[in-house]
Parts: sequence; C-alpha cells; structure tokens
Amino acid sequence: MNTRRKFIKNASLLSAATLLLPQITMATTRNSSYGVQLYSFRDDMLADPIKTLEKIASLGFKEIESAGSSKGYYYGLTPAQMGETCKALGMSLTSGHVHLDDKFEQTMADAVASDQEYLICSSMPSDGQTVDNYKKVAEQFNIAGDACRKHGLKFGYHNHEYEFESENGEVLYDVLMDNTQKELVHMELDLGWVVIAGKDPLHYFKKYPGRFPLWHLKDMDMHEKVSTEFGKGILDVPLMLEMKEQSGVQYIYIEQEEYASSPFDSMMHNMNYLKNL
Repeated sequence: MNTRRKFIKNASLLSAATLLLPQITMATTRNSSYGVQLYSFRDDMLADPIKTLEKIASLGFKEIESAGSSKGYYYGLTPAQMGETCKALGMSLTSGHVHLDDKFEQTMADAVASDQEYLICSSMPSDGQTVDNYKKVAEQFNIAGDACRKHGLKFGYHNHEYEFESENGEVLYDVLMDNTQKELVHMELDLGWVVIAGKDPLHYFKKYPGRFPLWHLKDMDMHEKVSTEFGKGILDVPLMLEMKEQSGVQYIYIEQEEYASSPFDSMMHNMNYLKNL
C-alpha cells in the first residue's frame, strides 16, 4: 500500500496542474466531518449515554452510528430520545448496527422514530462459509433492503475479516457484492478488517466504484490483530482519504475497539491526527 501511495504522489509531479492536487485533497480532508461508531464507547454509553454523547460531541464528531448493547440499540434511551439528544449536541444519528432477525420490523420502526438514515447488519447471518450460503444471504439482504426502502431507510452490511475467505477460488465478499442489488444493499466497508484479511480496500473501490457509502476508518495492529490509534498500525489513512470519491463514501465512522489508555484519549488522538494530516 505504501508503494501505491508513492506512485500516486509521484504521478502528481507530471504537470503543474496536478501539483495542486495534494493541497486540494488535504484541504478537503481537514474540512470533512467525521462520525464515530458508538461501540468504541460501549461501557460509557451503558453507564450514562447522555453524558457520554456530550463528551463525544466535544471531540468534534458530527455523525453517530449506534450499536447493539445489553440495553438495546439506543442504550436505554428511546429511539426518539437518542435522535433528539444527538441533534441537540450538533450531531446526527445517521446509522445503526442491527441484527437481521425476527424483530427486524420493529427495528425499522425504531430507526424511523430516531430519524436515522441507515440500518447496517453487523454480522453475517449465515450457516457457513460457502458460496451457496453467501448467495442465500445476498437474497435476504435484497429483501431487507427493499423493506427498508419502503420505510424511507437504507439497508447495508458491515464486514469483518472472514467474508474475504475463498471457496473454490471465489472470494465470498465478492459473491455477496455480485449478488446484492446496489440500490437496495449499501455496503459499509471496515477498512481495518479488509487489510487484516490480506486484501486492499483500493481494489474494492476500483472493482465496485460507488458501492461503499459508509466506512469504518480503523487502523489495525497487524501482529496483534486488534485496532489501534491512527498512525500506529498498518492502514494508510491518508491514502484511504484520497480515495473517498471513488468509493462513494458519504459517512466515515471512526471505530476503535481496543485502546492504549481510554476510548476518549484514543479518539482525541485520532481526531488530532486527521486535523494535522
């Protein structure tokens, strides 16, 4: 990935016009708003969701993506309370990680009440790592996507590393991409898990341009296979941000599941890293 980044930078030297590209890209990056996946603050959200959201807002985050917890998808708040609290703090509840299960109709109704845009299936509802199973799941996702669209919502899927395993030479994630309808199933690409799986996010941006309206921007320690602060792991964060347009990304959620000290210290580091690119 470092070689590819150098190639892009060297190519910009070919003309006077392209010399302006890095400055334009960096300015765009600095002016971008970032979201956060609330699993990063899971313990704090369970203990005191409103106080925690206030602290998250103070870090400069503008978009919120919720996650499942022992108190539900909204950490003990009602869906409306969750959405209204975020708005009052200058943030938007734009997405939520959910399960595709027998409660999905209520999940959609709650998402409408919270005024969020996306419902993201957080794990593979599959009985096995086979092409046939992934094709079956793709059809389930198409059906869920159609149901969400009727409620004014958008349905999507968040990957881990196991989706990039292969059967008979076929990458299972590609099977999922090829068998889901892009207008019904909106992919949230977790960039950290892609690189842990030994794949390149840029390959997927090129192969499926515009298919990834949501990202999890997550740096990873390749040796421990855990998340880490930006600049300490394997993910080339600046290069990823240069490829935003090709990927079609609308919302970038920072997620960190493990921390050097605390989630707030780690997220402060991450936000400062992005500001100082």
